[in-house]
Amino acid sequence: MGRVRLFLAAAAAVILGLIAFFHLPPREDALTRLRAAGVVRIGYAVEAPFAILGDAGEVTGEAPEIARHVVEGLGIPRIEWRQMDFGSLVPELRAGRIDVIAAGLFITPERSGRVLFSRPTMAVRQAALVPAGNPRGLRSYKDIAGRPDVAVAVLAGSVEDQFMRRLGMGDGRLLRVPDALTGRRAVETGLAATLLLSEPSLRGMLSRGGSDGFEVVVEGEIEAGLPAFAFRLDEPELRDAWDDVLSAYLGSEGHLAMLAALGLTWSPPGMQEADR
Repeated sequence: MGRVRLFLAAAAAVILGLIAFFHLPPREDALTRLRAAGVVRIGYAVEAPFAILGDAGEVTGEAPEIARHVVEGLGIPRIEWRQMDFGSLVPELRAGRIDVIAAGLFITPERSGRVLFSRPTMAVRQAALVPAGNPRGLRSYKDIAGRPDVAVAVLAGSVEDQFMRRLGMGDGRLLRVPDALTGRRAVETGLAATLLLSEPSLRGMLSRGGSDGFEVVVEGEIEAGLPAFAFRLDEPELRDAWDDVLSAYLGSEGHLAMLAALGLTWSPPGMQEADR
């Protein structure tokens, strides 16, 4: 009898558990949750022109300005900006400490397995920052990877970091830095022969911080990169709603005027879609 009672008790617990499970309220989607909270947490890393801190400490740049337009269109009253190192953005998003990444994060197959991307906001060429006159004659990422005497500065976790590892460059020659200004300093001091970054980022950095002693070499062998916003994998509703507002804004008069104010022109990504 004792065994029968134990069996019946266990069966009853399972049945009650199933009843509770099937009567759980539906999971609230991310957009509904953010509208109810009245705030969205957006992570960024300072890298002109994609994300910039203005003279008064305000967050601006290509990605934050587009994000402001989209957030308003989604009916979320407030943005809470969270600055961090570039390499921390994806881990912080996946851990739930931010809701969106707005930092010119490029779409790559590796990242597409970890986050959901919006549609791309533009097409961007890669480039290299070198001393004026390009004394080492660096011409392409493949050329740089094949030069054993060349040390390279890259943002930790960046597409440039990924490119160089795919080209066979070992960690001993890769100087991973937290931001573009640290990379520029590495080239200034000779710690690295070059800083690899997107062309707009390098030109924006030089326009704001002085270009004397440097030049930018544009990479012509690698396909243009596609920066986009990023979301958690289990929140496609938020990404899709974001895309609806974004698609109507890209290429509009307001979008083009915003870019012009940042010294940018729009390079449309064409018909390419984010990896989904």
